[in-house]
Amino acid sequence: MTRRSETLSSPADLLTRVTTERERDGESPEGASETARTGVLVAGTDAGRHDAFSVRRSVFVDEQGVDEAIEYDEHDEPGADAVHFVAYDDGDPIGAARFRPVDGLDHGTDDAESDRTVKVERVAVAADHRGSGWGRRLMRAVEARAREAGFERAALHAQTHVREFYERLGYEGHGAEFEEAGIPHVAMDKELDGDV
Repeated sequence: MTRRSETLSSPADLLTRVTTERERDGESPEGASETARTGVLVAGTDAGRHDAFSVRRSVFVDEQGVDEAIEYDEHDEPGADAVHFVAYDDGDPIGAARFRPVDGLDHGTDDAESDRTVKVERVAVAADHRGSGWGRRLMRAVEARAREAGFERAALHAQTHVREFYERLGYEGHGAEFEEAGIPHVAMDKELDGDV
């Protein structure tokens, strides 16, 4: 990909530029194979977003009982500032995640440069693919794209039963447990200065 020197007003501007250039150049992040369609891809098309949403529906709505009206929000609308990811195993969608730029102070961080923070959300892996590294691959792709777009910190709300997974990836919990969609969560964050 050819990079041009430009003045961009925010990480969101850079995010838009990087995503657009990658889609134009046909690049696939995180070692995705176009022939086998195995790997983690940015869901930059309607079909890719549909695949990501189908995994989220299976995990959050069907499996965990989250109300569909809560699971899908304004960040899922076309043109929203979120970047969606979908993981494929031999053509089958088996994982999903998204991130979006946020004000870090609204999500439990004391980051002085809160405009350099992304919120990682909707991380899901199909039940029959858990424990085989797909969650780590999703997070590696999410963090790599966020770093590339100029973000310095990632924040997330982890379901408490997967807190240790995020801790192994370098996330630190802070604050008391709280409920989102009727499920116990903990706020966590990480500096994006190294590998997953």
